[in-house]
Amino acid sequence: MHRDLEELFSHLSHSNFRSSFHLSKSMKDYVRKKGLDVIESHAYDFINKKLKPAFPFNDGKQTAYRGHPVFIAQHATATCCRGCLFKWHHIAKGRELTLDEVNYLVKVIMFWIRKEMNM
Repeated sequence: MHRDLEELFSHLSHSNFRSSFHLSKSMKDYVRKKGLDVIESHAYDFINKKLKPAFPFNDGKQTAYRGHPVFIAQHATATCCRGCLFKWHHIAKGRELTLDEVNYLVKVIMFWIRKEMNM
C-alpha cells in the first residue's frame, strides 16, 4: 500500500531538510527544455538503476545533491536511498523493488517536480 500523496507531502513539509530542496532557475529551464516526458524517463532510469536492487551499490550515498532535477526531487521526496524509502514510504529494505513500487516512486518524484514548476 502506497502513501497518499497529500499525506506524504504534508509530512515532508514538516522536515526542515526535505523542505529545503527547490529547483533552481537553471533546473527549471532544463525541465522546460527537455519536457516532462523526458524527465520522467530519467526518473525511471535512476530509480531502476540506483534503488530497485535489493542491495543498491553505495546505498545512502547513491543520489547526488545536484546535477539533475530528479536528484533534487529525490532528496525532497525521500526517494533517494533505501533507508529513506523505508522511513518515509514504508518500503522494506533487502528485496528488489516491484514494478508497482517503482511506478509509485516516479509518481512521487514527478508530482514534486510539477509542483516546483507550477504545472
